[in-house]
Amino acid sequence: MVEIETVTKKFILICLALALSACSSTRITKVQNLSPSADAPYSNILIITLFESYDARVYLEKEIVEQLSERGVTAVASTSKMTPKVPASRETFMAMVDELGSDAVLVTRLVNHDADVKIKDMRPESTYNVRSTYYYNVWEVELKEYTEPQYMEFEHSIVLATQLYSTSTREPVWAIESTSKIVDTFDRPGGATIIKDEAAAIASHLSRDGAL
Repeated sequence: MVEIETVTKKFILICLALALSACSSTRITKVQNLSPSADAPYSNILIITLFESYDARVYLEKEIVEQLSERGVTAVASTSKMTPKVPASRETFMAMVDELGSDAVLVTRLVNHDADVKIKDMRPESTYNVRSTYYYNVWEVELKEYTEPQYMEFEHSIVLATQLYSTSTREPVWAIESTSKIVDTFDRPGGATIIKDEAAAIASHLSRDGAL
């Protein structure tokens, strides 16, 4: 049980930090429409992610910055202005806002993670060797079957909450929540695709709702 828990914890960090193909799906739920009082559109946004893993923060922030930059927005990853040793505190981020002159702050948090582990059998591989015999219409068939050991399949449900804050009012003006389902096996790693999909969804909804 300890081994499974360790692998699970390791995977969630990889999943968030991290690219190849993954069996995943993401559902976006609008939590707060753009506030009528919001001083949008925003063009200079500080990107903040709040995960335990610093590498996870770097990865998602980088993807969001790329998505917003493609839409003509100046976006800066908070991790580009700090090191892992710098505390992820309100004071740290407010200092960045003052330095950059940001008009908005985008914050993404991991709010829930559920994991289910299943033990599955590999599909056996078979080889056949057919030889004729001395008897008419009689054949000798040799069957060899190779059976691989069992493997673990992880099914993850990850919920991320993203809020946009106006720096002038310091109030949230927009929010979404995303739920992603990921299946990870030994030969089909889940992970990075969800990060790219998440970043694209965030930028798309921000643009669609008039925040950019």
